[in-house]
Amino acid sequence: MNKKTINDLTDAEVRGKRALVRVDFNVPLDHERVTDDTRIRAALPTIHALLDRGARVVLLSHLGRPKGKPEPKYSLEPVARRLKELLPNESICFVESTDTDEAIKSACDPSSRVVLLENTRFLGGEETNDERLARGLAMLGELYVNDAFGSAHRAHASTEGVAHFLKPAVAGLLMQKELDYLGSALENPKRPFVAILGGAKISGKIDVIQHLLPKVDTLIIGGAMACTFFKAMGLETGKSLVEADRVDMARELLGRAGNKLLLPVDALVSTGLDAPQRAHAVARDAIPPGEAMLDIGPKSAQEFAAAIAGARTILWNGPMGVFETKPFDAGTRAVAEAMATATKAGATTVVGGGDSAAAVAELGLEDAMSHVSTGGGASLEFLEGKTLPGVAALDDKA
Repeated sequence: MNKKTINDLTDAEVRGKRALVRVDFNVPLDHERVTDDTRIRAALPTIHALLDRGARVVLLSHLGRPKGKPEPKYSLEPVARRLKELLPNESICFVESTDTDEAIKSACDPSSRVVLLENTRFLGGEETNDERLARGLAMLGELYVNDAFGSAHRAHASTEGVAHFLKPAVAGLLMQKELDYLGSALENPKRPFVAILGGAKISGKIDVIQHLLPKVDTLIIGGAMACTFFKAMGLETGKSLVEADRVDMARELLGRAGNKLLLPVDALVSTGLDAPQRAHAVARDAIPPGEAMLDIGPKSAQEFAAAIAGARTILWNGPMGVFETKPFDAGTRAVAEAMATATKAGATTVVGGGDSAAAVAELGLEDAMSHVSTGGGASLEFLEGKTLPGVAALDDKA
């Protein structure tokens, strides 16, 4: 990674300074209780590293999708409570505002080593990257650290704008880890390099496919998006989700990919998600007209697992089926377990965020992967070869 990180800062740049840290605390809540603190825990190494070097930490994050004004259900107060539990030895101050004199006063108060400010998306200019707001946020710190990989693809005031007005502007340890794993997988993979793409729609992954195809040794396609390829092959797809306007593109990709593309050879089908008891496996050329593919079939799961077992670098984004509903979770489970086994055998395994990260967490296999990304949209855009605004705005290494 050619961007500066907190490890590149001198002691003089850190000790006694206010570090304004953009984190990604966009976590699921249930009645004001954090139900999954993965993203909060992921930021702890950066927070600890700054505190250990004598900095005070001022945290910024968004939560949910409020419309540029305060909405109580999107308050970060429950996050502050969880953060206090995770940092029991620190005095943590939660401030119910962000771009105000009160916020600046709290940020400058030496009695609190950690300050968490209210949801950045309560501010009207956050999502429009308003320059006045970015300058105001810059007054909260004496250095800027972006550790919010999950928001790095958004050019918002707290992710991109502020980095122009507060220097040094560097990456946190989580941001560095995300970019190192994803970057090395794409630019310098140990081979064979296998990428696995799943999910519902081919349209959301077209740019990823185009970008990955020249780089990988094998590209595995699962999920409902495989059905658009089946249609391009002239196969019956029944009630399966098919993007009719993408069939020609799928046909072109089939022609270009040659033997690099590995598609399911069978499918787990049913009349619908509400009829899991009717699920049965069929060959991909035998999908009944009145049924839909809701997962890859058992033979496909075996073939995909074999391809994963032979790989040295494996990148996965998107489930193989409707993994939230049994028995349509079997394909996703098979891929996750094959990746866990490959990790033990020395392969580098990277799980793009979003649904695949959720599936890995549900299966309890997070620690069995080399890296599970905290950012779904950001990891997708990175895999598409796009520049992430929140990263581009940070200081370059000399």
